Amino acid sequence: MSSEQSAPGSSLRAPRPGTQKSSGTVIKKGERAAKEKPATVLPPVGEEEPKNPEEYQCSGVLEIDFAELCMRSGYTDFPKVVNRPRPHPPFVPSTSLSEKVTPEDPQLSGSCSLNSLETKYVFFRPTIQVELEQEDSKSVKEIYIRGWKVEERILGIFSKCLPPLTQLQAINLWKVGLTDKTLTTFIDLLHLCSSTLRKVSLEGNPLLEQSYHKLMASDSTIAHLSLRNNNIDDRGAQLLGQALSTLHSCNRTLVSLNLGFNHIGDEGAGYIADGLRLNRSLLWLSLAHNRIQDKGALKLAEVLRPFELTHTEVVERRRLLLEKGTQEHSRSPSSSRHGDSKTDREKSQTVGISNSALVDKTDKTQPMKTPKGLGKKKEKSWELTKKEERSGAGQSPTQGIPKKEDATKAGKGKVIIPEQKPSRIKGIKIGSREKRSILPESGQELVVEATEVINPLLEPVEHRAGKVFMPGNKVLLHLNLLRNRITEVGLEGFLATMQHQVQFSKAKSVSKGPVGLLWLSLAKNCFAPQCPAYAKLQELMLPRGPIKVKLREDEAMAFFP
Repeated sequence: MSSEQSAPGSSLRAPRPGTQKSSGTVIKKGERAAKEKPATVLPPVGEEEPKNPEEYQCSGVLEIDFAELCMRSGYTDFPKVVNRPRPHPPFVPSTSLSEKVTPEDPQLSGSCSLNSLETKYVFFRPTIQVELEQEDSKSVKEIYIRGWKVEERILGIFSKCLPPLTQLQAINLWKVGLTDKTLTTFIDLLHLCSSTLRKVSLEGNPLLEQSYHKLMASDSTIAHLSLRNNNIDDRGAQLLGQALSTLHSCNRTLVSLNLGFNHIGDEGAGYIADGLRLNRSLLWLSLAHNRIQDKGALKLAEVLRPFELTHTEVVERRRLLLEKGTQEHSRSPSSSRHGDSKTDREKSQTVGISNSALVDKTDKTQPMKTPKGLGKKKEKSWELTKKEERSGAGQSPTQGIPKKEDATKAGKGKVIIPEQKPSRIKGIKIGSREKRSILPESGQELVVEATEVINPLLEPVEHRAGKVFMPGNKVLLHLNLLRNRITEVGLEGFLATMQHQVQFSKAKSVSKGPVGLLWLSLAKNCFAPQCPAYAKLQELMLPRGPIKVKLREDEAMAFFP
C-alpha cells in the first residue's frame, strides 16, 4: 500500500521555486526575463561619450585646450604640453651629497634605478615644448615638436587651438614625419596664425615632391624660414629659387632662409642665384654644408655685382617703363592743367587786366560800393581793397581768393575761385612741403606710398656695348657657404664682388653705411686658408662687419638653434 501511494504522490510533487513547467519544459525565471526584455548595455562608471570637438571654445591656454580637444577627438594617450627645458649649469659633485647617498643600502639603490628609468621614459615620451613670453600660460611665444610623428588629426587639433594664441611667433618641427599632404594642411594652419607667426622651422622632414616652396608663396607672411637637413637637391632648389623671384612674381616677406645640411650642387646654386636677381627682401642666406663647387659659387658671386640682363628681362623692363609712363600720364588729369592756367590768368588779371566776372559777383553780394578803378595801377587797387577790408567788404581783388572769415558772409557765389587750389594740389605738381601737409590727413595715401615697392627692373641701369647691366643685388647682407667644395677659382669670383661692393659703398654717403654683404663665410672649403685671395677677402670683410672684431669662422653658428 505504501508503495502504491508513493507513486502517484511523486507525480503530484510541487516544482522547485524559481522554475515553472510549461509545455513539458522547465524554464527558469531569469531565462524568461532575458527572452522577454532586450539587454541594455550601460557605459562603465566614470566614462562619458566623446563630445564633438567643434563645439569646444578654446580658452587661449594651450595645455588645457589641446588636452580637451584630444579627448573629444577620441585620443586616450596624447602628448603633453610642457615648458621647454633650459640648459642646466654643469653638475659639480659635493661631499655632502656623496655622504648622503650610500650604495650599500639595497632599498635606496633600487629606488634610484626605478627613478632613473622613469626619467628616461619621460624624456622619450612625445611632448609639445613651449616657450612663454612671461610666466603667464596664455603667452606662448614658440612651439617645439621633436621626434614624434605629427598626423593630420593632430594638425586639425592645432588648427583649432593655435589661432587663439595671440603671441605665437614661431613653430619648430624637427623630425615629425611630414609628408606632402600634411605639409599642405600645415600651410593652411599657418594662414590661420598669420597675424603673429613669423618664424617657421621644418628640419629633418624630407619630402618626396620637395614642395617646400609652398611656404614661400605670394600670400605667405613668414619672415624667417629654416629648411635644414631635408635632403633638398637641385630640383628642390629650383623650386625655391623660383619662389624667391621670377620675371613676374617676387617674395617680399622672407628675410632669412636657411638651406644648410642639404644636397644642393652647382645647378641648384645657380637656381638660387637666379632667384636673387630680382629679389630685394632676403637679407640672410645660408647654404652651408652642401655640395656647391666653383660653378655655383661664381653664379652666386655674379648676382651681387653688376650683371647683364637677358633678352626677356630687357623686354620686360621696356614694358614696365611704358606702363609706368602711361600711369603717370593718367595721374595728371586735364582739369589740373586747366586749373593751373586759370590761376595764372587770374594773377595776370590782378596786375592790370579787369576781371568783369569777379566784379559782377561782388556787386550781387555786397550792398556797399565796389571799387571802380580795377583797371588802374596795382598800388591804387591795393589802397581800395584796404579800405573795403576796414569797412567789412569780404574780397580782395588783388588775390582773387576770399578769406576764411568772409567766406561765410559772402555766400555761395565766392566758393568758385578757391576750389581751384585743391585741384592743383591733387595734380602732378606737388611740392615736398605740400605732400607732408596732405598725407597725414589721409592715412590710406600714406600707407600706399610707404609700402610701394619699386620693381628691380626699373632701377638705374648702365649700357655697355649695346648691353644692359643692372647694379646687382645689394640687399643681401649675410651669406654662409661654410663647408662646400669651392676652390680658389670660386674664391676669386667673390673677391671681385667684394672689391666692387667696397667701391660702391665708398661712393655712397657715410651716413648710410656700407651697402652689400656685411658677413661672408667661405671657411672649410677646398682651398688653403693661407692663400692670398682669401687673405685679401678677409681684409675687405673685416671693417664691413657690424661688430668690427675678427671672429673665428669655426664658431659660425646657424641662425636657428
